Amino acid sequence: MPGLIGKKIGMTSVFDADGKNIPCTVIEAGPCVVTQIRTVENDGYAAVQLAYDEMKEKHTSKALKGHFEKAGTTPKRKLVEFANDFSTEVKLGDTLTVADVFGSTEWIDVVGVSKGKGFQGVVKRHGFQGVGGQTHGQHNRLRHPGSLGASSWPSRVFKGMRMAGQMGNERVKIQNLKVIKVIPENNLVLVKGSIPGAKGSYVILED
Repeated sequence: MPGLIGKKIGMTSVFDADGKNIPCTVIEAGPCVVTQIRTVENDGYAAVQLAYDEMKEKHTSKALKGHFEKAGTTPKRKLVEFANDFSTEVKLGDTLTVADVFGSTEWIDVVGVSKGKGFQGVVKRHGFQGVGGQTHGQHNRLRHPGSLGASSWPSRVFKGMRMAGQMGNERVKIQNLKVIKVIPENNLVLVKGSIPGAKGSYVILED
């Protein structure tokens, strides 16, 4: 599907025609360079590889240098493949901007890596209520998970049991975000609501 690579800038708010204040996330989307075109004949599937964000040449491997030189562009930090159903035919070395891809788009999906939250308990990680409340003569088990299973049979904890552990720092896709505004001269897209990731993190925008 058509899309672009972008970077999360931060959050702001704008007023709509009715005077309602809408919270928005500001995303710098592109410009992205077409660095490879995959075909069914050569690769078994059709896709377009886009590259985004400048990188110093001294930090680029020789293999990637050759890859970017073939496309006639400078080294980039982020490479992502999109299914090749772009509305316009793209060629190697083309530059895609936010106006080209999302000029008339009203809804997009955003993929990012969520903020890492470290080791968390079941109340924060899975939304548990805790055990038993504050009554019944207990004082130290309010946020505990409770029983993990029967003791007699099967005498083990089932796979997938929701327990405390690492939270966040995983790929998350938010679907059907409304595009509030596109500012092509600054390569910016304003979408309603929040998106996964910290400021400055890379995101993938899909039509």
